[in-house]
Amino acid sequence: MKTVVIGLSGGVDSAVAAYRLKKEGYRVIAVFMRNWDSAVNNDFLGNPTLKNEICEQEKDYNDAVLVASTLGIELHRVDFYKEYWDKVFTYFLDAYKEGITPNPDVLCNNEIKFKAFIKYAETLNYDYIAMGHYARIEHKDSKSILLRALDSSKDQSYFLSMLDETQLSKVLFPIGDLKKVEVRQLAREAGLHIHDKKDSTGICFIGERNFKEFLKNYIPSQKGVIRNIQGKVLNEHEGVMFYTIGQRKGLLIGGTKESTNSWYVVGKDILNNELIVDDNKDSIYLYSNNCIIFNCVFRDNIDTSIEYSAKFRYREQDVKVNLEKIDEKTYKVRYLKDRAVTSGQVCAIYNDSICIGGGIIKSVYFDDTLREN
Repeated sequence: MKTVVIGLSGGVDSAVAAYRLKKEGYRVIAVFMRNWDSAVNNDFLGNPTLKNEICEQEKDYNDAVLVASTLGIELHRVDFYKEYWDKVFTYFLDAYKEGITPNPDVLCNNEIKFKAFIKYAETLNYDYIAMGHYARIEHKDSKSILLRALDSSKDQSYFLSMLDETQLSKVLFPIGDLKKVEVRQLAREAGLHIHDKKDSTGICFIGERNFKEFLKNYIPSQKGVIRNIQGKVLNEHEGVMFYTIGQRKGLLIGGTKESTNSWYVVGKDILNNELIVDDNKDSIYLYSNNCIIFNCVFRDNIDTSIEYSAKFRYREQDVKVNLEKIDEKTYKVRYLKDRAVTSGQVCAIYNDSICIGGGIIKSVYFDDTLREN
């Protein structure tokens, strides 16, 4: 009997993944990962202000305990908060300090769920690890092929795009062929109490809290001016790191004598601590047709002569792209035109339903020689 070590989060997706694995005849061992501890992590920073906050993951752990008991599988609880702080959260903070919008969920997959977790699974003599992600994987001819989930509305291959071949070589995604409604139905049939539990949203260490207020605990805010593209000062911002390209809400500008339209963030002047805005939702400053991606991971050979598709943000539509190699880890991505492609985010590359890899967006620009007629 083969052993599968599964990440059991306390949510319905990983619970049904464990249930399906057990029905398929695997020996299933569950592991609850504790990736965030406010008291410990704030000791690292010397910030005691958040030590007494209530962490939702303790509630998730209690749910995981009950799920494991219902399914009759053993459950381990493992602390990865030191690894998370060192490999994910410090990167997250550093990126925001530089005015970049990072994606910590992708880094969490790379460094924690599919690295630290695999290392721990080795102590349990595992054959495979499994997660409750909406994605599919095929293992054949010594290759591991990552595919989109059948339910496109839940597909999470974007967050897995930068995993390398070694990380994926012994991975199973048991619910990648299901829709969410089917997952919840299976949970009911299995007698799992979390069958109607609300999906978790946002970054794991922030949860339902206000993102801006959370970030202020770690990065001192520095006020500056908000200018329109003509250079006129319209308001004051609390810190450029709190804003993303394309953002409309939270600018507190309102109607002005210059315009009664909504205002959108179109740029950040980090050197002068200024936020640049435009009142046109289709502002040319929001669009690009080129970006540079770095730290690239590709699980297939790149053919620069063919057209791929890319996803620049989770849940956004794919964009047709061509790739140009700069070096082994850096590529130029060309596309017709897209809005609010943002430095720090991940660009996932697809060949039809196969996710072949991805990289981090380093810079974005518009090449006028490629402009549409």
